[in-house]
Amino acid sequence: MTERDRAPVSGQAPRRPRNVLSAVSLALACLVLPFGALACWAAHGLTDTGRYVRAMAPLAADPDVQRAVADAIGDGVMRKAGHELDNGPLRGAAGPFVHHAVRSFTRTEVFHTAWEAANQTVHAAVVRALRDEDARARAVTVDLAPVVARVKRQLTEDHVSFAHRIPVTHTRVPVLPAGDVDRLRKGYRVLDTAAFWLPLAAAVFAVAGIAVATCRRRAVTALGLGTALGGGLLVLAVTVGRRLTLADLPDPLHRPAAGAVYDALTETLRTVSWLLLALGLTVALASWLTGRYRPRTAAPTPRPDKTEPDDAVRPGRDPA
Repeated sequence: MTERDRAPVSGQAPRRPRNVLSAVSLALACLVLPFGALACWAAHGLTDTGRYVRAMAPLAADPDVQRAVADAIGDGVMRKAGHELDNGPLRGAAGPFVHHAVRSFTRTEVFHTAWEAANQTVHAAVVRALRDEDARARAVTVDLAPVVARVKRQLTEDHVSFAHRIPVTHTRVPVLPAGDVDRLRKGYRVLDTAAFWLPLAAAVFAVAGIAVATCRRRAVTALGLGTALGGGLLVLAVTVGRRLTLADLPDPLHRPAAGAVYDALTETLRTVSWLLLALGLTVALASWLTGRYRPRTAAPTPRPDKTEPDDAVRPGRDPA
């Protein structure tokens, strides 16, 4: 084997470590990116009270949610009034009447006001407990007096009789026990840290993988395909999570309402997942088309061998 035949092999040898390092960096970037999107959604999307209230507001008009709320309120009213109705003639007739009245209430504008106020009050109390690092773990309770005040004001504006006589009492309603608050607070700290570092790590790995690659166009194509794969897996995770969440509910009658709440909360995450899928496929396709249809340059003409002098004697020519 001549020296000319061995030259390409020695020139390709340093490319292997670069390609391996590029592949590892791109794989880490594609792996970290979906987890970063999930952490950002959990740490920032779910803890934004304004965004949460806007996501929950349309559910006040959902029939399944209205039915679930009406059943919960009706059962609570019947439990409180149970000792008065025991062994009485109104025991059998009071239940359907109360549930029908509550279901009628859920179709009014006042219920929409109460629904929005209650969601805002409860969510703000939970987020405040999660972010208060100095406070000791204790149960989260909310004061429903502002909710009652808003309902009273709405009824008064609608000229409902005796609305101005509704008492606004400060009643503390438990939302989360102390044990759950401590566990959720630790999880929130982890998510808050991951929401900052995971997207940054994904960007660093992606830039490093493209920078060290011997063929950057192929690296960009691989990064696009990996991003699309991560977005697709995230869409699948949201779908499977919905099915598992609804399957764990003890009451099958309230599963449609829980599904509506789950869809409202994960709407942003699903949108981000589809955007990752579409963006990855677009980048991969554009990179592939750029390499396939780019203009080809003409092959360089070989230069004459300079080892021979210009006045060398060539075969078939007379030196004279």
